[in-house]
Amino acid sequence: MEDSPAPPPIPDAASLRDAALAHLARFATTEQGLRQVLGRRLRRWGARASHAGLPDEDIESTIAALRPAIDGIVASMTDLGAVDDAGYARNRALSLTRTGRSRRAVEAHLANKGVDQDTTREALNDSLGERSDSSAQEAELAAALVLARKRRLGPFQRPDREEEDPLKTLGVFARNGFSRDVAQRVLDMDPDEAEDRIIAFRSL
Repeated sequence: MEDSPAPPPIPDAASLRDAALAHLARFATTEQGLRQVLGRRLRRWGARASHAGLPDEDIESTIAALRPAIDGIVASMTDLGAVDDAGYARNRALSLTRTGRSRRAVEAHLANKGVDQDTTREALNDSLGERSDSSAQEAELAAALVLARKRRLGPFQRPDREEEDPLKTLGVFARNGFSRDVAQRVLDMDPDEAEDRIIAFRSL
């Protein structure tokens, strides 16, 4: 019969704080993201402790006692500026747009990361321009062009490929959050202009 593994060290607020600092040294994240990281750390400890034979009620009580500490650590990291939902949202908005994500797709991504609607709207306005501004419209068009280049659509279609089904092609853009008007502009664009617009946007 194999011996049970030694119980892992019981976590405390100090070890959780160290884990938060180590994570933030490597990754940008949101308040919700940091909570999830620390919560997963507690769950992994609980799984190892259970495997080592620690009673489930002791594991559950330890985890429950440390949950308030997670909130305190997240608040502390936010006060220090190590966690900044607004800054994270601005950076992600620009980087995701440059990889072919529509404004709607960026909004959905940030919501999934726990960024509230007001912060998301302000971040998008700061990084891409307000929705009705020409800068925001140019960013949306450039993102759609990046998507077209990835999918070899419109101006980026290979010469040896069969003619695209217009409805199917428009559907690709729609599923990625782009309006029909933006999609049509992409499909009607000259290849050289399309490439120039992508280069210009990514150089901003």
